[in-house]
Amino acid sequence: MHTRMLSFLTDIEKALAADDPSPMDGSWENSRIINYHLGLARLTLGVKDATGKKVERGVILLQSYQLADGTPCLKAALSWTSSSASAVRAIYAKPDVNWTSEARRVAAEWMGGPPAAPAEPAALDSAHEVHPGVAAAV
Repeated sequence: MHTRMLSFLTDIEKALAADDPSPMDGSWENSRIINYHLGLARLTLGVKDATGKKVERGVILLQSYQLADGTPCLKAALSWTSSSASAVRAIYAKPDVNWTSEARRVAAEWMGGPPAAPAEPAALDSAHEVHPGVAAAV
């Protein structure tokens, strides 16, 4: 399963280049680090803009591991430079899984940008105040 990490990263890069062939009127300039022994990979996504300046855009981390039943799994953690938000997607090695399509989905999710921040809880009115003992525990 670990050998799939490199081809999965390549498929992600191809999908990004197909979706946005000229980002910021420049070109993609990505870097990879893969540790097969640990089953970890990192794809740092960057763009060289029209002026030649490199702009970091985000990171996709991959973790390859086996589930308790021995089934291989690949987990992708997505992050964006402009946001503290992140997203995680697990891909399970089922007989009918199409790894190229899964890589395209990961790339599309990353291209879609960070997930929206969760809504703030509504303020409590005086009729629904939290007991001071409960508030201290929270």
